[in-house]
Amino acid sequence: MERVIQRFLDYIKIDSPTGEEREFKERLKADLLALGLEVFEDRAGEKTGSNSGNLIATLKGDSDKTILFSAHMDTVSPGRGIKAVIEDGIIRSDGTTILGGDDKAGVSAIMEMLTVLKEENLPHHNLQICFSIWEEGGLLGSKYLDYEKLQADFGIVIDSGGAPGETVVQGPAQNKLHITFKGKAAHAGVAPERGISAIQIAAEAITKMKLLRIDQETTANIGSIQGGGPTNIVTDRVTIHAEARSLDNEKLKAQTDHMVQCVKDAQSASGLEAEIEVVETYKAFHVGEDSAPAQAVKAACGKIGLPFVPVKSGGGSDTNHFNENGIPSVNLGIGMKNCHSLDEWIRIDDIVNTTRLILEIAKK
Repeated sequence: MERVIQRFLDYIKIDSPTGEEREFKERLKADLLALGLEVFEDRAGEKTGSNSGNLIATLKGDSDKTILFSAHMDTVSPGRGIKAVIEDGIIRSDGTTILGGDDKAGVSAIMEMLTVLKEENLPHHNLQICFSIWEEGGLLGSKYLDYEKLQADFGIVIDSGGAPGETVVQGPAQNKLHITFKGKAAHAGVAPERGISAIQIAAEAITKMKLLRIDQETTANIGSIQGGGPTNIVTDRVTIHAEARSLDNEKLKAQTDHMVQCVKDAQSASGLEAEIEVVETYKAFHVGEDSAPAQAVKAACGKIGLPFVPVKSGGGSDTNHFNENGIPSVNLGIGMKNCHSLDEWIRIDDIVNTTRLILEIAKK
């Protein structure tokens, strides 16, 4: 299994920030074709603004069952010129960039699994592979994926920070809120009473909002506030970007409605209206421990001696869209730590064990 680590080290050297996945896609396409898979690129890039589409590959097996394995190609920033440091069985970045284990560790495990199946001529189920674009920042690749090309009975996504065997069976829905508060400009020193401060209205609305941890299933956050200018002008326009998440779709609606109402209440006193846009990013999923993908993971864990640990997650992944589009799916841990930071790292053993795990799932 040393080869999977070298594959990972090679892949993280290929820059693939969100929206610029083409170079990495071309490498993966060549690797998949060399293994004899049928490869198709969809047109999701046209809808997301990426320079690449999603890759969908198929490997026929000797089975009535078709399993989807998926990981995403894009990485967050700063992710250009990644240099890995290996010490004491851990791979980390050199501290100037992310590592890119999210999700090139998942991609590497899938590619190694396919390579072993072909080299050892192992009997396996029908396999479909999806390497998605634009997972970071909204799951847009899987949102606009050409689902007509998928015939999978269930899916296994490899994109979670848990240890191998930890299996996300429930994930949240997310709404994003883009809100512009309208005020009225005036000279702040000469005639402030003629103005209406959009900053003040926004502050009143935010103060009334329930934020951060709402309950065990629900969270909400204000991500950014933009607006204002010179101190001698009453600010007439402020925009906030926020989100709400919940494992329960009804709770998500209630939290979103609450945040919107806080905006309307604060704005109404001014006699002006706010611009409010609510975007449904993805829906919640809950496949259950008795679902086909969870049972497949559990059986494979038993065969190779890994603990099967079903968990809930507060983060979204392509798993959400696969479930929404009729492919019951779970998200496997591959051990990546401190993702989206300069301190990102991953254990070599976790990459290897994840590869062993998905190989066992793929085998007939």
